[in-house]
Amino acid sequence: MGTQSGGARAGSRRGPRRKATFRPALLLLALAITACVVAWGYLVYAAIDFGSQARGGDQTAWWFLAVASVGAVACLFVGLMLVALLLRRLGITRAPEPQGAPEEPEAPRPIGGRRAAR
Repeated sequence: MGTQSGGARAGSRRGPRRKATFRPALLLLALAITACVVAWGYLVYAAIDFGSQARGGDQTAWWFLAVASVGAVACLFVGLMLVALLLRRLGITRAPEPQGAPEEPEAPRPIGGRRAAR
């Protein structure tokens, strides 16, 4: 028997793999995400500490608790947005389709269905 060179499963249909290259923008995004997560953790810890001081009777601790809580929410939000941007830049996700773009109309169906079209 000879070698088979044709047929439905003759070879791979994949193109050549792209070489992994160093992209400094992705490193910068990863560092920004890390900074946001660390800041979020610190602000949550500070909010817990200010909350215990406020319950102990310190009136100014309530203001610090509020500021730390809002800061923690902002850091977490920015961090999640940066994660979404990183995933898009890596090609794992893609941008949503624009809603205002006109769609191409489908071809009209033949009258009588498929059997009549034969």
